[in-house]
Amino acid sequence: MLVFLFYLPWWVLLSSGTGWPFPVVLGGSVLFGAAFLAFPVMMAMGHGRRRLDWAARIGDTVLGVVWVLFAWSVLGSVLRLALIVLGVGNPARSRIVAVFVAVVAVGLLVWGFTEAMRVPRVKRVDVTVPRLGRGLDGTRVVVLADTHYGPIDRAGWSARVADVVNGLDSDVVCHAGDIADGTISQRREQAAPLGTMRSRLAKVYVTGNHEYFGEAQGWLDHMGQLGWESLHNRHVVVERGGDRLVLAGVDDRTAASSGLPGHRADLGGALAGVDPDLPVLLVAHQPKQVGQAVSAGVDLQVSGHTHGGQIWPFNFLVRIDQPVVHGLSRHGERTQLYTTRGAGFWGPPFRIFAPSEITLLTLRASA
Repeated sequence: MLVFLFYLPWWVLLSSGTGWPFPVVLGGSVLFGAAFLAFPVMMAMGHGRRRLDWAARIGDTVLGVVWVLFAWSVLGSVLRLALIVLGVGNPARSRIVAVFVAVVAVGLLVWGFTEAMRVPRVKRVDVTVPRLGRGLDGTRVVVLADTHYGPIDRAGWSARVADVVNGLDSDVVCHAGDIADGTISQRREQAAPLGTMRSRLAKVYVTGNHEYFGEAQGWLDHMGQLGWESLHNRHVVVERGGDRLVLAGVDDRTAASSGLPGHRADLGGALAGVDPDLPVLLVAHQPKQVGQAVSAGVDLQVSGHTHGGQIWPFNFLVRIDQPVVHGLSRHGERTQLYTTRGAGFWGPPFRIFAPSEITLLTLRASA
C-alpha cells in the first residue's frame, strides 16, 4: 500500500508518457524516492517511543502531501479518459493531466494548511431535547474536541481558541477528548489556555483514543488541575432555572485495551444513581459509542474523533468505521448525536473540505 501510495503520483507526474526532459524526470524521481524512504523512518521516530517532534513534523507533512497527490492522481484518470475521447495524444495528454494534478494538489495543500492553522469558526446549532425542563431552555453548551496539541507548537493558537470559547458566554463547556499527541511535559504550554476557559455551570472532559497512546490518567489528573471535571465514567448534575440536567461522560472505547487499571467505557457506571426522569447529555469521544447511549436512553451525545474526514476524500473511509462523520443525527426513538469536526488536526497539518469548528449547541425544550 505504501509503495502504491507513492508510485501512482510519481507515474502520473513523471512517467505516464509525459516526455519531460531527463533532468526533470531524474530530479522528480530522486525527490519521490527520498520521501518514500524517509517517510516510515520519520513516522517511527516522531510517533514511536522517541517522540521526536521534528521527525513527526516531517513525517506528518509527507503523509499529507502524498495522500493529496494520490487522491488527485486517481481523479486525474477521469481527465485522461476525456482527453483520449477528444483525440488528444501523448505527450500532450499526459502533460495536461500531470499539470492538472500538480496545480490542484499544490493549491489544496496551501489552502488546507491555512485552514488547519487558523482559529476554528464557531458553528451554532439549536438542539431540541424533549425531556429538557423549561428552566434549561436556552442552555448554551460549547463542544470542543480534538485539539491535538502536537509536534507543531500551537500555544498561541490555543490561547486564541480559549478567547473564542470565553466569548460564547456558555453555561457548559465539553472537551470530548484527544487533547494532545504526546506527554503532559511535552504539551503543557499548549494545553495551558484550557485552564482559562470559563463557563457558568460546568467544564467537563473525557478521554479520547489518543490519550491512550500516552498518559491517559495523567491527562485526567492534569485537566482536574486546570479546573475541569474529568468525567471518567461518572456524571455531574447541573441546575438552571429550577430544572436539572445530567452531564455524563465515559472513557474512549479503546480504553479497555490500554491495560490501564480502571479504564474502560462504562456507561452503566457513569449513569449509576441518575434520576431516570432527568435528561442526560453524554460526552463520549467516538460517535460509534452512540449504540450504548441509545440502549441507556441518553437524550443527547456529543462526540468528536472523525475530524470530518480532515483531508478529502478520507471522509468516505471514516464513514466505514463510524455511523456519522459530522453534524446532528438521530438514533433510536430518543437519542440525538452531535459529532463535531473538531478544533485541531492529527498528523498532517492540512484540512481540506473538512473545516475545523468550535460548536455552540443551544438546548431547546419542546414547545
